[in-house]
Amino acid sequence: MGRILAIDYGRKRVGLAVTDPLQLIPGGLCTVAAHEALDYVVKYCQKEKVDRILLGLPKQMDYTASESMQYIEPFLTALKRKLPEMNIEWVDERFTSVLAHKAMLDGGLKKKDRQNKALVDEISAVIILQTWMESNR
Repeated sequence: MGRILAIDYGRKRVGLAVTDPLQLIPGGLCTVAAHEALDYVVKYCQKEKVDRILLGLPKQMDYTASESMQYIEPFLTALKRKLPEMNIEWVDERFTSVLAHKAMLDGGLKKKDRQNKALVDEISAVIILQTWMESNR
């Protein structure tokens, strides 16, 4: 059994989260610059056994696609080209940033730490992963 990798793709930064090899525990992996994300994900999948990739689907409140899709779709196309056998799924990512900030606040992080956008992106990826895991149990 391999890991599940979740991606919170942003215009500048990409948050990544993974499960353990038994797919029981989600955890943050890292945040990388958007222009480095494809290479990082491909190398990670070559190094670790990954069964599926979850990609955050940005939607508006009325369920229409967010303007972020113009950045995510080329990434997805390139990812499918580099990893043609990989199972890639969309996961609704609405409210993940809000939930990430709430988790940081509940966790007692200081204001300066809560302003760390890279950490917010990584936690958002964990929330995407957790959401998928809970809906697929």
